[in-house]
Amino acid sequence: MYTLRREVVNGSTPDAARGLPQSWVRGYILAMRRIAGLIILVTGLWAYGACGGGPKGVKQVTISSPPDAVSRGTFAGPLCDGDACRCRDASASADGGAGAPDGAVKRFEVRIGPSEHELWVTLDDMVLYKSTARAEDCFYVDLGAGDHVMGLRASHQGGIAARVAVSEYAPSTQSWYETFRFGCGAPGPCSHTELDEYKAGLTRYKRGIHDPCGSVKVKQIGWDTGIAPDQMHPDDLQVAWTLDLYDFAPKKPHGDPSCASKFE
Repeated sequence: MYTLRREVVNGSTPDAARGLPQSWVRGYILAMRRIAGLIILVTGLWAYGACGGGPKGVKQVTISSPPDAVSRGTFAGPLCDGDACRCRDASASADGGAGAPDGAVKRFEVRIGPSEHELWVTLDDMVLYKSTARAEDCFYVDLGAGDHVMGLRASHQGGIAARVAVSEYAPSTQSWYETFRFGCGAPGPCSHTELDEYKAGLTRYKRGIHDPCGSVKVKQIGWDTGIAPDQMHPDDLQVAWTLDLYDFAPKKPHGDPSCASKFE
């Protein structure tokens, strides 16, 4: 944080300015005030963006109580039954058993964990809950084009470990795309240092597209943390981000090297 020192106190003129024309002095004071205002503005914007990779498109997050310990939403595909889903085999080809969507929607996997703690992911008005019974849980949803607001909530006295992976599936390429990844802790507790490293890593994603072969832009990433008794490892974490789904389907499989060239 910058410390500003004003050279004019109670309207008096600094010794260095005595003997100069008053018009020069007034111009100098006005210029210094404008510079100080700009520094305050820039510093404030930096602080506002400190939890999300820069002031532009940053979502301001205020930590809130965790949701109820239950999942609720509209889940899709053969791996889901009611409010619960089984994880696909990530090493299997094509959809891995998750199925393909009907119509103009896109199928997504939300993989929560691995973590030994309770974790909650919110997606629009849905809640995806991972209990302590399993290290990892998965959910499958169908989403239309446009914005979809997501969040991750973790709370555990003594430190938290939180991970979530959102993946888009394209039937035309039979490929899964790494739409969004967040992790802090697991192994070990999440730390402020790790969050800072994650923030710095966001700069490598051009235009907010985390998988250049996919069809989703990630924007408005931000987070808030609760008390850290040791000043390093918070007991609470709330992350927020928005998925912007384009209305076209991916044309090339995940990892195709030619995808990156569209940003050059």
